[in-house]
Amino acid sequence: MADPACRAMLAAKGTSGDAIIATSRIAADERARDAGLVRGIGPVALAIAIVNGVVGSGIFALPARLSAAVGPYAPLAYVACAIAMAAVVICFAEAGSRVPTSGGAYGTVEAAFGPLTGFVQGMLLWLSAVLACGGVVAAIADAAGTIAPALHGPGARALIMAAVLGTFAAINILGVRAGTGIVILMTLVKLVPLGLFVAVGWFAMDRVVPAGALEPAGFGRAVILALFAFSGMETILATSGEVRDPARTVPRALIAAMLFVLLLYVAVQLVAQGLLGAALATSAAPLADGMMRIDPRLGALLLAGTLLSLTGWVAGDLLGGPRFLFAFGRDGLLPAALGRLHPRTAAPWVAILVHAALALVLALTGTFENLAVLAGLASCGIYSLACAAALVLRRRGVATQGAPLTFAVTPIAAVIGIASMVTILFMGAWAEIAGFFGVIAASVLLFLLVRRKG
Repeated sequence: MADPACRAMLAAKGTSGDAIIATSRIAADERARDAGLVRGIGPVALAIAIVNGVVGSGIFALPARLSAAVGPYAPLAYVACAIAMAAVVICFAEAGSRVPTSGGAYGTVEAAFGPLTGFVQGMLLWLSAVLACGGVVAAIADAAGTIAPALHGPGARALIMAAVLGTFAAINILGVRAGTGIVILMTLVKLVPLGLFVAVGWFAMDRVVPAGALEPAGFGRAVILALFAFSGMETILATSGEVRDPARTVPRALIAAMLFVLLLYVAVQLVAQGLLGAALATSAAPLADGMMRIDPRLGALLLAGTLLSLTGWVAGDLLGGPRFLFAFGRDGLLPAALGRLHPRTAAPWVAILVHAALALVLALTGTFENLAVLAGLASCGIYSLACAAALVLRRRGVATQGAPLTFAVTPIAAVIGIASMVTILFMGAWAEIAGFFGVIAASVLLFLLVRRKG
């Protein structure tokens, strides 16, 4: 049964008996799923981890791609993208405050639509995380080979990939506080070169005033590019079962983190345009090239920042991604071993090792571009389901951890979020779209097979 305070709150609001029973069941399921976990993540730590999950290596190259698409109007693409992502963030924040459980959006969708849809959401979440992790680890090995040609061979690349994944897996097995601590450290380190770029470049750049008409086709592509740069929050929110006072911490940390990311992205874009002008569109390393024009040593620092950002992102993925496998194991949807906690650190150690091993296989067999596209399409389904779940949970009055945050604009935000994600999904190649729906079909089949055996 739900906590008495939760039942009293629902009754005071005039919530129906059926809704109270449903909330009681969800609360009981949540406690079972999160049993044994340590709620050791506070609001600042969660906000920093979300920033790390969103601000990856893309920010070091994205200004050039946006400039090529829409020229000096690129900052407007971020603003337009922020509208779509704001809608998604609002839905994530409200749903996360209502059902703050291990697995994040997997738990909220399951609470809203039942185990089957929850499992599909969970598989999309986990696949997005592990695909992206494999792609980023491959990019780390490629970057290391560029800096030191002796590391370019296949044996050296494999060793680098295994070392990166093995290191962060080991740190996370030490416990959620250790995993969160390394993410905070890596985030602060990788924000140093970005902050330096903005602070130094702001006073050295020329002010660029957009000229000419804005081309709709180019602007649309720029918005899509920017939208993918804003994704990543869903992986870190898988740790919601280990967050202190989650009904308050999850939504507030999420909103604060995404506002910071928006301001950072716009500032970086403006400075890059001001330093490079028309040359920005053809730059392979725009931030480094911009700093080179001020001081070659600053350019080298930005190149190092790219590698640090990649590495920091992997640290965040190894913190959040395995929690999806852990939730599946606890719920009996995948082998129960995935739901085991380390006897001393209470970390989901089996899930962490499996996630890292599969990411290594993907990194060895795939490329950054292919894996990133697949991960991006999975995000479209993730965000659409999460927006729909926010509406259902609100209508039912579900709140398992005390009074949730309720936004007046959530219904509108859900519609905007779903429409945006569906539009982006169908802008992919037909083979990629078919692959997306193939994953959904395979997830449904796997769920039915597991239930039949159970």
